Amino acid sequence: MRPILLALAATLALSLPAKADDVTVAVTAIVEHPALDAARKGVLDALTAAGYKEGENLKFVFESAQGNPATAAQIARQFAGDEPNVIVPISTPSAQAVVSSTRDIPVVFTAVSDPLGAQLVKNMDKPGGNVTGLSDMSPVAEHIALIKEILPDVKTIGYLYNSGEANSVSLLAVLKAEAEKAGLKVVESAATKSAEVQGAARALVGRADAIYIPTDNTIISALEGAVAVAEESKLPLFTADTDSVSRGSIAALGFNYYDVGKQTGDIVVRVLKGENPGDIAVKTAAGSDLVVNKAAAEKMGVTLPQSVLSRATKVIE
Repeated sequence: MRPILLALAATLALSLPAKADDVTVAVTAIVEHPALDAARKGVLDALTAAGYKEGENLKFVFESAQGNPATAAQIARQFAGDEPNVIVPISTPSAQAVVSSTRDIPVVFTAVSDPLGAQLVKNMDKPGGNVTGLSDMSPVAEHIALIKEILPDVKTIGYLYNSGEANSVSLLAVLKAEAEKAGLKVVESAATKSAEVQGAARALVGRADAIYIPTDNTIISALEGAVAVAEESKLPLFTADTDSVSRGSIAALGFNYYDVGKQTGDIVVRVLKGENPGDIAVKTAAGSDLVVNKAAAEKMGVTLPQSVLSRATKVIE
């Protein structure tokens, strides 16, 4: 009887839905701000939906580098030593630090605009090695079109960025190319740390007709300083990051970073289930929201056209 019972138990076990194995997912970001925080939440929720539940069969570890590249490198080395099942770096600096620290542990990066330019992978379709992820390359041409629609007389766009962030340097090249097509000029002002953001914004007063801030973690982490300058100088400020609109930007056309995180989490699940990250194509985030802030526009002396308001995904009064 005993062999029969064992065979029956084995049959029943095979017929039951497979349970997710106990895993550790280690997440790091260069800094904490609403967009990156939303991406992290999206990753966790995607894991939960796939059966990996924190406190049960999932250990979900998070470390922020607090805007310091040296700290990002330290966190990357720590994670490499801890040997989690997957490391998820959020942002270009964190991804570069993690990819430099391990060739064995699967890495799924997210919120990286230019994975090729950042030298995270050599091929988007077949990344190879232990790395894949999700790009959040901004629709820069659409951003310029939106700025021109709101400000028909705009001639010069001021680009506020961290010149040490590869993501922002790549986006500057794209912006210059697209601005030239649109008959616009670009002037730059750099801040290499959050304490310099307000001064860098002030350096654009009188030199630009509008400020454009890319998905730059240094600038976004200190966005309020730039917004204060924009309001004081009546210099319209736009962002690529939609989460920054509620913090004082006039408008942004971009990704919902919670959705970016969920799309990233879906890739992490594929890796946890046995796929080789190097065989998974690097994807570009899907979806695009238009968020506008009427109060911010008014403070900067701008009236938002009805054509923009009518198609906005979200209007902040």
